[in-house]
Amino acid sequence: MASLPFPAPNSPVNGRDAVYVAALPLRATKGPAQMLMTAAYSLNFWDLQHYLVIIRPSSPHSQAFAFDFQPQDPESLYVALAAISRRPVPGVVLVRKLGKLPKRRCWFIGFSNKDGIDMAYKFNENWRTDLSIGENDCRNYTNGLVEYLTGEHNVLEHLRERSDDWI
Repeated sequence: MASLPFPAPNSPVNGRDAVYVAALPLRATKGPAQMLMTAAYSLNFWDLQHYLVIIRPSSPHSQAFAFDFQPQDPESLYVALAAISRRPVPGVVLVRKLGKLPKRRCWFIGFSNKDGIDMAYKFNENWRTDLSIGENDCRNYTNGLVEYLTGEHNVLEHLRERSDDWI
């Protein structure tokens, strides 16, 4: 895995797309629950963050795309209770265009083996959307998609090991 903690330069390698992993605060109901998730993110608690894959196409004028897997209603109290009890909830794979890469907690992983965007859409066609924390969640999705795109195994564990040195 590439060891760059920051986004890669704009120059592509052999026309392949750059692949990144980013961490965001988990979403929760407004109020104390959301404040707790924001604090967990600020304190870098890896198990209480949302992970996603970002692909920046090799074309210099193309926007980056974020691919992630999350509950259909991430701010629902029912979803939070189901997550705690490890019951599955309906999930959804989201794809969004990004104007720019996140400035914090965004790691360059490597380059896709082929057209990263097409590969990600193909991966999503077979992704099981019943979300269960620890079994089929954003971490599993991120690890699976990155491995499919780049061949890198258990990318989140590698990033977690490296982040212990940053604190």
